[in-house]
Amino acid sequence: MKKSVRSLSFVLAGMLMLAGCGSKDSAGSGKKEEGQKEYTIGITQFAVHPSLDAATEGFKKALADRGLKVKYDDQNAQADMNNTQTIAQNFVGNKVDLIFANATPSATAALNATKDIPIVFTSVTDPVGAKLVKSFDQPGPNITGTTDNHPDATKKTISFITDEVKAKKIGVIYNSGEQNSEVQVKAVKDLVESKGAKLVEVSVSTSAEVKQAAESLVGRVDAIYVPTDNTVVSALESVISVANSKKIPLFVGELDSMKRGAVAASGFNYYDIGYQSGEMAADILTGKKKPSEIPVELPKSLKLVINKKAAEAQGLTVKDEWSKLGEFYEGK
Repeated sequence: MKKSVRSLSFVLAGMLMLAGCGSKDSAGSGKKEEGQKEYTIGITQFAVHPSLDAATEGFKKALADRGLKVKYDDQNAQADMNNTQTIAQNFVGNKVDLIFANATPSATAALNATKDIPIVFTSVTDPVGAKLVKSFDQPGPNITGTTDNHPDATKKTISFITDEVKAKKIGVIYNSGEQNSEVQVKAVKDLVESKGAKLVEVSVSTSAEVKQAAESLVGRVDAIYVPTDNTVVSALESVISVANSKKIPLFVGELDSMKRGAVAASGFNYYDIGYQSGEMAADILTGKKKPSEIPVELPKSLKLVINKKAAEAQGLTVKDEWSKLGEFYEGK
């Protein structure tokens, strides 16, 4: 009887050893590969409008193309500066793996909230002036991204307004509280004055003020220009309605707004700069590079696009020779 008990003890011990080995092997085989690790990314987007939406879409597509498994926490500040701070602080509290900041106010709030969590931005006009990075080649320890300010974009659009449309007085509507807009308006003013024209500035604080601002320009200007200002672009239909009813040609700072009913824009697809930012994020998350090792990037393409239907709606006769300056948009 004792022998049987002793034999049974050996058998049980052996089974436990095998179970232990099997458990260890099972844990090892169940370990996720690096590409299958699930990451949490907080997305802070300043406002709802097509350009920023497209950038976020491009960002997600880049990460999907790289095969990363990602859980997104999508937040939109609804063009409210206070909301950007709350969103960023919540991301820090939730210890997300990376923050994607779409537009200057969102990027600024994110950087103010953390110096540890990696931040990748896009749709930022002047990352150096906004003090997000030291320079394009030397971004901050935990931040880098893409800018929506191609050096030739505004120049091409203003040249078209003054040289082809022959506008002498150009109105601009912007939110003076947006740092990126102040930078653009200064550049526009310099370009307009270099062409012998005059810039008429109207500033707003909220999207609710945009239509009134557009109406205030009636009879005072020959054309209206809207930069990549989040507040104004989010209420662009108000400006378009005034431009159409009063026959004032409207020009904008990016292609998505042009498609909504503006005469022309020199720009690029925001989806593309979002995608560029997504590629940066993938490198950071997988440990290939640190944010400080990734230079801030410009848009990789630029073109002038003219909306024929919008031009006609706003009192302009479309010239065939304009096809040599850019391409025609046949949509809305």
